[in-house]
Formats: sequence, C-alpha cells, structure tokens
Amino acid sequence: MATATLTAGSPLARPATPDAISTRRMIAFLAMVFGMFMAILDIQIVSASLAEIQAGLSASSDEIPWVQTAYLIAEVIMIPLSGFLSRMLSTRVLFTVSAAGFTAASALAATATNIDQMIVYRAVQGFIGGGMIPSVFAAAFTVFPPSRRAMVSPMIGLVATLAPTIGPTVGGYISHAMSWHWLFLINVVPGIMVTAAAWSLIDFDKPNLSLFRKFDWWGLAGMAAFLGSLEYVLEEGPNNDWLQDQAVFVCAVLMTAGAVLFFWRAITAEEPIVDMKAFANVNFAFGSLFSFVIGIGLYGLTYLYPVYLGRIRGYDSLMIGEALFVSGLAMFVTAPISGILSRKMDPRLMMMIGFLGFAAGTWRMTYLTADWDFWELLVPQILRGASMMLCMVPINNIALGTLPPDRLKNASGLFNLTRNLGGAVGLAVINTVLIDRNAFHYARLAEHVQWGSAEAQTRLQNMTFDFQQNAGLDASKAAISKLSAMVQQQAELLSFMDVFYLLTALFATLAIFTMVIRKPAEPAGGDGGH
Repeated sequence: MATATLTAGSPLARPATPDAISTRRMIAFLAMVFGMFMAILDIQIVSASLAEIQAGLSASSDEIPWVQTAYLIAEVIMIPLSGFLSRMLSTRVLFTVSAAGFTAASALAATATNIDQMIVYRAVQGFIGGGMIPSVFAAAFTVFPPSRRAMVSPMIGLVATLAPTIGPTVGGYISHAMSWHWLFLINVVPGIMVTAAAWSLIDFDKPNLSLFRKFDWWGLAGMAAFLGSLEYVLEEGPNNDWLQDQAVFVCAVLMTAGAVLFFWRAITAEEPIVDMKAFANVNFAFGSLFSFVIGIGLYGLTYLYPVYLGRIRGYDSLMIGEALFVSGLAMFVTAPISGILSRKMDPRLMMMIGFLGFAAGTWRMTYLTADWDFWELLVPQILRGASMMLCMVPINNIALGTLPPDRLKNASGLFNLTRNLGGAVGLAVINTVLIDRNAFHYARLAEHVQWGSAEAQTRLQNMTFDFQQNAGLDASKAAISKLSAMVQQQAELLSFMDVFYLLTALFATLAIFTMVIRKPAEPAGGDGGH
C-alpha cells in the first residue's frame, strides 16, 4: 500500500548525476519494482477470495478477517521502520531479506491447515514484505538523475496504484481456476527471482552498522503499539460499535499510550526510529497530506465497487474482477501521458485536473441504481483510473523531490505510511457511513411501507397475486418477504450514494486547495522541458 512518483526536474540537494544509467542498475531497479508490485498485489488478491480461504480452513466469519488484518497491522509497522533499517543494513540487504522473507511466508501460508497458522504466516509476510515498498521509492532517487525521473515516476505510480486495482480481478481468477492455495504459491517463483536479482545487482549504498548501537527499542515498541493498534481500531471499529467493543477499547487505550511514547522518542532519541524532521519541509508535508487522501480514494473505491456488485448484483469474485478491470486499463494507458505532462505542466494544475476527474467519477456514481452493471460503471472507472495517475506524478514530485539525500529513506517510509493510513481511515469512515446511513434510510423507507399506506397495500396485493401462481408457496408471506428485501436494497443503495457524495465533496475541495500550496522551486522538467 504505497505510492511513489518522481518527476523530472525536481531540485535535489545532491551532486549532479550523469544521465547514463548502467544496465546492471536498471535491472536491479526493475527487480525491486516487481517485488513491490507483488507485495501490494498480495493484499487485494487475498481480500477478493476470503470466502474460499474461510471454507478451506473451516474458519468462522469472525476469524477470517484476521487473514487481512494481521498482514496490514504488520506491514504498517514495517513501512516507517524500513528507513532506519535501510540506512543501517543497506538497501541491498534490507530488500533481499524482505523479498526472501515474503516469499518464504507466502509458501508457508499455502501450507496452512488452520486459521491460527494462517494468521501467523500472514503477519510474517506483511512485516517482512513491507520493507520492499519504501525501498523502491528511495532507490528511484538514488539510481535515476533528475532528467530521467519523468520516465520512472509514472512507472512506480502505475505499479503502486495498479496492483490494488487489479487485485480483485487476479484473485477471483486464481481462486476460480485453481484453488486458494495458489493465491500464495503464485508468489514463490517470482519471489526467488527477485531475491536473487536484488542480492546480485543492488549496489546503491553502503551499510552503517554502527547505527545498531543507537537503535531505539523504546521508540520501536511505541510505534508498534501506536500503528498496530490504530490499524486494528480502524479495521474492526465500524463493525463492532467502536469503543463499545472491549477489544477495540483496549486497542484504543494501547494506541494512545503508544503514540505518546513514540512521539516522545521521535523528539528526544539520538537516532529516532522515524525521523519526523521531513515534515518541516512544506512540500513534503503537503505531499503527504495529498497522499493520505489518495489512499482514501484508491482503497475506498477498490472496496466500494466490489461490495456493491456483491451485495446488490449478487456477483461472485470472478465476475466482480471482470467488471472492474477497466480502472487498471485506464491507469496503464494514462501512465505515459502523465509522464509527458509532468515535464510540461504546473504540477498543481495536474493535481487539480486529477482531483476534479476523480470527483466527476464519484459524482456520476451518486445516480446509482440496482441495475447498474459493466457499462454504467465504465465511465466512472475510466475517470477513476486516469485521474489517479494524473495525481500521482505531481504529488510525489512535490513530496520527495526537494528533500536532501540523508532524509530520503526515512521520508520515503513516512510518505508511504500516509497512503496506508489514508486507506485505513477511509475504509473505517466508509464502513461507518454505510452502516449508519443504511439504518437511517431503512427506518425512513419503512415509514412509507406500512399497513396504512395505500400504495404499499396495492404493491403487496399485486405481489401476493403473482406468488399465488406458484404452487407450494405461502403467497402472503413470500410477498411480505419480497417487499422487505426491496426496502433493504433501496436503503443500501441510498447509503452507497451518500458515500459517493462525501467522496465527491472531498476531492472537489482538494482540487481547490491545490492552488494554495507553494509552487515547486522550478517547473517539473528540469531538463528544460526538452
């Protein structure tokens, strides 16, 4: 769950780098990008097929969400920690260990015979694999000179957004064509290749093992308690009445205590686990804010579309995947265009166009009905995919492009963390709104479908007559049941529309807000726009 974008011409506080990039470094970087793609894709392909895993492991409906929650909690702890580890161990060692650990944990997850084993293996997979994501972003600044970043930026942005978008499609296909075990086994061979390439080819930096003596264990404990508990509260809160649930309440207390310890150590430690000084850079602070909101949009819609198609249309995971591949295709087509525009256009204008396009897509979804299918969802999905790519390039250019090299690794972890947290917060808010507004709309609609309503009585009589044509049915009960289901469906649709209204307002507001931020020191196109 990470973002990256690097555009040409960002003013960088480091020595000029020759434009020539060795083939060895290019292959090493491509291997890293592929490893990041695997780590991000893994979250969504598994989420699309939880029902198959639940059946295979004989898990309860309360236990199965932990297959995802364990991964996300572990990953969200590792992402900011990776900056320190990369400085201490070097990019080569950290990335190789991350890729090897992710691959081994994937193989173990495929062998799980009960839900407890699966949860442990997924936590290991998320924690170790989380180190790959920020390493790619930081390495892109190390490997590529400014004049080449307009080419690299859309590629990384595409991987970071395409992976979660096509996840449901890939996951649905794998679990239907083979079995749920292959959701994990599919990582093994590519994982071994990425591990070998990383160890053999990465030579971007040197380790600094003396940092180990300054390792801030209290800071790590505080960060783990803070971020891990926060992820749990956001995941479980909406469905468990928030603090009314004992586990959510305990985690909220742990989260608060962890936050106090973490931020105290971040300020006072000689070598803090996470260096917060990057936020003193105004562009980085704004870029992180925009990254947070992109997380809401990306993961929010990746969640909303399948929920609509599953609940309202009755689609299975494969059908959902087939209906939603359009967003990924739109991203793929828009990626090279966004790279070209990044050299010729004010990044603030690019972001404004992207945010307005995203808002237009969610506004179209406010006209949702129970009959919407592939063709009705086509334009909103194209707007979503194209707009996401237009936003990604300038956001990451603004966030990471002006940082000095000694801040880059820590800042990359922080930047990716904001995207993860945006997704977690967005899903929690979306779930809460869906639950609360569904209850509200059902109560309002039910007021109009009562015995005193002439229209409701007429509709009920007509349905009763229709059911009487079917021998063996209790026509009266069947008609009442059908009418109740219709009211429930309409209440769900109205709650979906409310969420899309909120997302439209959020992204339209951000489009206006882009003009408030400071223009980067020089246009995105340090090569003179050539």
